[in-house]
Amino acid sequence: MCETRSKNLPPWEALVMVAHYLDPQTLALASCVSKSWCQAMSLDVVWQPLCSSSFPSLSNLKISYPSVPYHRLYATGLAAFKRRHKPPSKPRLSIDNIVFTIQLSTKGVPIFTIAEAASNMNNNQVFKFDVDVKHGSFKGIKGLEEMKVTWNVVLKGWEAIFTMMDWQGKLSCRPVEGWFSEELPCAGCCSSEVGSGIVADLKVDMEVEKVSVGILRVVDWRYVSIEDGLRYLQHFLLPCQCDGM
Repeated sequence: MCETRSKNLPPWEALVMVAHYLDPQTLALASCVSKSWCQAMSLDVVWQPLCSSSFPSLSNLKISYPSVPYHRLYATGLAAFKRRHKPPSKPRLSIDNIVFTIQLSTKGVPIFTIAEAASNMNNNQVFKFDVDVKHGSFKGIKGLEEMKVTWNVVLKGWEAIFTMMDWQGKLSCRPVEGWFSEELPCAGCCSSEVGSGIVADLKVDMEVEKVSVGILRVVDWRYVSIEDGLRYLQHFLLPCQCDGM
């Protein structure tokens, strides 16, 4: 029976010819058939064009490291691609579970204090929220006045709190609009020395008596999505799950 089965197997040259027409996934499956198939499906002549077309930078490493087979370089490139393009998980934190507290004061005297559920504030599908301020709150504010701005995000029930901004300085000579920003710490464990690449953004429009808060990306100065903002905040407001990842 063994002799009959060996006669039915395609010759080595035929395997290599067929391998040139197979995609990487099929090649990987075919290499599990037998030892001879594995050798045929793993040849550099088969994997070199696949690696060069998909991961040219890795393919060029063959010049410096000739002992590394092309199928290994392709597998390494594919694993790195999947890690880089892995879709983020849904945030565990909900917009319904956070409250924004915002205070603007001058000379130690509060100009206004806001405590508003994020879900009740106006937004446009990005992490930027607008809230109206009580009429007359900005009356009497002058240019070059010392101001203090504090923005906290509070988990409902006061179970946790994260300070987004605690800024102190002077307004411009024309205090029509105040724009404040502070870089946020990097989210996650053991990353305090690495910049986050995002900033807390707070604008005060004294003409229409409105306050806007949000999270901006430094790279393009655009507001992050609501889900990205929630993923960031959950690192500071919810128990860390890094050990389980």
